[in-house]
Amino acid sequence: MSIYGFALDSIAHMPVVILKDAEEANTLPLWLSSTDALSMVAELVRNDASAKSDRKDLLAALLAHLGTEVAEIAIDDMKEGLVTASVSLELNGEMVKLGVRTSEALVLALKHSLPVMVASRLLEDSPLASGDSGERFTKLDERRFVDFLENLDPADLGKYPM
Repeated sequence: MSIYGFALDSIAHMPVVILKDAEEANTLPLWLSSTDALSMVAELVRNDASAKSDRKDLLAALLAHLGTEVAEIAIDDMKEGLVTASVSLELNGEMVKLGVRTSEALVLALKHSLPVMVASRLLEDSPLASGDSGERFTKLDERRFVDFLENLDPADLGKYPM
C-alpha cells in the first residue's frame, strides 16, 4: 500500500493517514495521536529543508555509513486501537527487523518512496478496507436519512461544527 493522503477525522478530532493499494481497491485508515502527527509533520518539514542543503539527517547518514538500506516498511498489527509497525533493514546480507512507532515507519516510507506492507488480517478486519461498491445501507437506513433531511431546520445548522 502507499500513503494516499492525510485527513482530520472531524468526529474523533484525530489525524488520519489514508493508505491505499495500487489499484485503489483497498483502503486502510490509520488514526494517529496528535503527538505522532506533529512529529511526522516536523520530520517531513525538516527533511524538506535538509534536501535543499548537502547535509543528510542522522538516520540517513547512519544507514549510509553502515552500508545498509531500508528494505521494507510494515504495519504489523493493531490491538485495542494501537498500531504496531516495523522497519526491515538489509545489513551485511542479513535482514534486521526493528519495531518502530507508526509515524516513524510512515515517514521512512515517504522518504525512501517505499510501499507500506500491511498484514492481510488488518485489511480483512477493517470496515473500510474493501472498495466494493455493494450496498452498505438498507432501504430503511436510506429512508431514515431522507426523513432526517426533510425535517432538518436550517436554523440548527449553525449549532454543529463542519
